[in-house]
Amino acid sequence: MQSDWFVPDAGRKEFWTEERCFITELLNAPASPDASLAVARVEPGVTTQLHKLAGTSERYIIRKGQGIVEIDGARQPLTVGDQAVVPADAAQRITNTGDGDLEFYCLCTPRFRPDIYVNLEESGGAG
Repeated sequence: MQSDWFVPDAGRKEFWTEERCFITELLNAPASPDASLAVARVEPGVTTQLHKLAGTSERYIIRKGQGIVEIDGARQPLTVGDQAVVPADAAQRITNTGDGDLEFYCLCTPRFRPDIYVNLEESGGAG
């Protein structure tokens, strides 16, 4: 009998998103509604889509490379070990400023769901 608290490995694979980055979801299941965890990979010279997460805060934890994060118009360089706390509903994006891939953990609370993602570039929010 399978319990509600056990989440089996579903063979999670990296996938491309319209946000202009690759995502590997490590944890995103109804059994863990309070949080989700993913790894984002941004290629050199790429800036991700300006967006916000409705009602969900996000933390970036840099594990490889370097970049500049923008949160509600404020910009901050980031490198390995640095963290950025993105408040719920804040406009956000990140640029890879290095020669190699930029990789970072994305910890969302509550967990990420596609319906909370708001593309601010389509709505004229790009700056």
